[in-house]
Amino acid sequence: MGCFFSKRRNSEKQSQPKGEEEPPKQYSWDQREKVDPKDYMFSGLKNETVGRLPGKVAGQQFLIQDCESCNIYIFDHSATITIDDCTNCIIFLGPVKGSVFFRNCRDCKCALACQQFRVRDCRKLEVFLCCATQPIIESSTNIKFGCFQWYYPELAFQFKDAGLSIFNNNWSNIHDFTPVSGELNWSLLPENAVIHNYVPLPTTNELQAVRISAEANRSIVPVTQGQRQKNSDESCLVVLFAGDYTIANAMKLIDEMVHLGFFLIQTKEVSMKAEDAQRVFRERAPEFLQLLNKGPVIALEFNGDRVVEDCQNVVNEIFKSTKTFVSQNKETASRDIDGFYNFADIQMGI
Repeated sequence: MGCFFSKRRNSEKQSQPKGEEEPPKQYSWDQREKVDPKDYMFSGLKNETVGRLPGKVAGQQFLIQDCESCNIYIFDHSATITIDDCTNCIIFLGPVKGSVFFRNCRDCKCALACQQFRVRDCRKLEVFLCCATQPIIESSTNIKFGCFQWYYPELAFQFKDAGLSIFNNNWSNIHDFTPVSGELNWSLLPENAVIHNYVPLPTTNELQAVRISAEANRSIVPVTQGQRQKNSDESCLVVLFAGDYTIANAMKLIDEMVHLGFFLIQTKEVSMKAEDAQRVFRERAPEFLQLLNKGPVIALEFNGDRVVEDCQNVVNEIFKSTKTFVSQNKETASRDIDGFYNFADIQMGI
């Protein structure tokens, strides 16, 4: 008993002119551009300044290994980056969608943004970090952390391509897998640390073509106090709901509050459901339920004397047409902050 389709294939083969070979089949993976691993690696370098310009890595994995006294700059987004056996190097990494893993490195200064950050068997690293999850160190000593601050025109798009939010930065919330009793394997860099004194701008003609600024007020990532001791007993929570200009409004509010002398402690960008709103906003939750469907919210925590009152005034003057949640008074602000960040950290798995 025959098959219609097999008969049709046989007839097609018979109709093909004799002497002509059937062309090879083409598959989608055959059409992909061939990747040379050497284009995504710096290995065995000494006393060199090297880098990759925007668009040259484009989401690929990257490896840095066995480099000594080098300045390395990757001005693009990547999938993952591993840094092995490097000594006395300066390293800048654009947004990394997955993990950055330092192994057996020493005396390095770095600035980087990533989803996951891990250090193992390293000593004396100074890292200006933006990390979406809790940074981890293991079997390492004298690791110091500061908040990422960097700007070049392509950087905001690279954060988006890497799936990272500029507002989700746990740079100071470190977990040490191998703590030593009576010793601290990590610490925070001084609050007045200037990033370009640690990670200077590149000096080669090729890399200088990238229009870079390391000034805190131009940083793509908001510069936060993190886990440092707060300057005041009074803090304020502001939540901005998704809209056409949410990110711009958040950055504008940060500029205004910092200009007034207040401190930005931490920021978050998370999605909320109705039950989350009830838990965080309590009696005011009905005001915001419809807004939650539009996208993630951005939360900002400010600190300083009279911060609640002054923050309410700034929001009323500048963002009166934008729906926001602001702590009503300093007595309830602590409750608001704890409620929001407990929910946000659980959602983000921190």
